[in-house]
Amino acid sequence: MSLRTDWTDWTGCTDGAGDGQAEGGQGGAARARRVFGDESGVLTVDARGLSYRELNRVLKAYATAGAAQMSTRNVAGQRYVGTNLRCPVRLEVHGTPGNDLGAFMDGPSITVFGNVQDCVGNTMNSGEIVVHGRAGDVVAMSMRGGAIFIRDDVGSRCAIHMKECGDRRPLVVIGGTAHDFLGEYMAGGTVIMLGLDLAPGERHRACFVGTGMHGGRIFIRGSIETHQLGREVEVVDPDSRDQETIMSAVERFCTLFGTDFDEIANSRFLRLHPRSRRPYGRFYGARESGG
Repeated sequence: MSLRTDWTDWTGCTDGAGDGQAEGGQGGAARARRVFGDESGVLTVDARGLSYRELNRVLKAYATAGAAQMSTRNVAGQRYVGTNLRCPVRLEVHGTPGNDLGAFMDGPSITVFGNVQDCVGNTMNSGEIVVHGRAGDVVAMSMRGGAIFIRDDVGSRCAIHMKECGDRRPLVVIGGTAHDFLGEYMAGGTVIMLGLDLAPGERHRACFVGTGMHGGRIFIRGSIETHQLGREVEVVDPDSRDQETIMSAVERFCTLFGTDFDEIANSRFLRLHPRSRRPYGRFYGARESGG
């Protein structure tokens, strides 16, 4: 595709007063040449000073036009990056994107070199999100397919309402640990928590893990106490099929982040799964009349 560097042609944006102030009063002139390409065909977007609407318009325009690989630099809190993209573009994000990175996306691959805020992969259908850092709260909310790999920790309510859809089996791998309510109301998919940043013998500190869980699996490397779990889950040892799932995901994690596979592979994992697929059925069933 031919490269175009006229910002207004691609976004339909005009030079509003607020935009001019954000750019030090330069307006459209400061926006010129926001997008450039190198000899390998990678398109780079400079996000410095842009609103989330402006940034996402230009990313979506180039992705829709057929760009195979893009990079955006100087990202500082712009939300919705990669949201609702439905093409196999590879996107690198340098900086700290805001909420809802990759929400509703179906097919792209997003790699973030930095931390991310809340709601990564919200209702994601397919594709892959890789974070070279930590993530905030509500990672993978209602995620239906694809994979998310977080190198470090995640916040609260990771994988809330995560589900399976047809033959899609969503996967979340957390290199560190999580805050409370991991897997809350989880209905499908797989979460693997590796605890790589915990000291030897240190247990995960998350509480209410699996509260309301009625589907899917959570695999935990390391130790966790019974009182930290929701009443809806039980702990067992992984079987051989579980081990295959764990090792496949760990191998991908180690490839992405340069982590020692053998150290993780030789560790013990716990499996958390729901005691019932209808833990709250009694609240919705008809009450029997007394005799």
